[in-house]
Amino acid sequence: MAAVARRLGVAPSTLRTWDRRYGLGPSRHTGGKHRRYCAADIGRLELMQRALLRGASTAEAARYALQQMPKSYSAVPQTPAQPLPPPAEHTAAARNGAAARRLRAAAVALDGRAVQQTLHDAIGAAGVLEAWEGVIAPVLDACGNGWPGTPAGVEVQALLTECVLAAVVRATPVLDHPRNQRPVLLVRAPGEPDPLPLHVLGAGLAGRRIGTQLFGLPLPAPALAAAVRRSSPAAVVLWAGRSAEADPELFPEVSRGGLRSRLFAAGPGWADVELPDRVEPLPGLRTAADRIEYVLVGK
Repeated sequence: MAAVARRLGVAPSTLRTWDRRYGLGPSRHTGGKHRRYCAADIGRLELMQRALLRGASTAEAARYALQQMPKSYSAVPQTPAQPLPPPAEHTAAARNGAAARRLRAAAVALDGRAVQQTLHDAIGAAGVLEAWEGVIAPVLDACGNGWPGTPAGVEVQALLTECVLAAVVRATPVLDHPRNQRPVLLVRAPGEPDPLPLHVLGAGLAGRRIGTQLFGLPLPAPALAAAVRRSSPAAVVLWAGRSAEADPELFPEVSRGGLRSRLFAAGPGWADVELPDRVEPLPGLRTAADRIEYVLVGK
């Protein structure tokens, strides 16, 4: 059981529950009380897991797996197996919850294809900003904190991070005629390790036809000041996810030379930092997108 649990990326207790409730357990008996999974048992569990990744309930997924691979081929039903019913997702919260469960399961199973498909579906259904808040960020946070009962290690976090970045970049339209004449400069504070929030903000602004210039790598203060001077942005958004990187002295460096760019401090790292007078805090990505759009072009 432990080996099968590792293969599927679930907890052994989950396999015991599936065996007890749905009969999807090991069928091969050995000496004593031991029972072992055969290839057919594992195949049924993999079918069930794929159904779960598509959003089926546990009972629906178990029924589907048993229809596709009956335990006794003499008991194969005369009528074809019914297709898996679509999940009942009637509200945004239910839709996001189902997508988050699929994303988590796919990531733990190291199923990159399922991770990418789930991200594609979530972003396509709700847009980048809502998918980030309702699906992606909660799963990333849970992955970073470790999931009780699941073998979520650094390899899971690495796969998830790469897939999220690729999905967000794919969802960022290239603007021929942005609504703003000068770009919004999006940059991480020096030392800030996480590039994903800025990419999400850039995608959200691009979806509103707001042009941006994004630096995926954190720039040291002199390079950041040089980028501002050379691009003459309409606004500068400096992201800090952690207080250790939230240095308010960066803003005088950015505004040196008399440039009239709007200055924004985005991210939770600035929450307890005293900012210069000209700098406006933006606590969340949706708030940031709304405020930047209003300041630059109105609504």
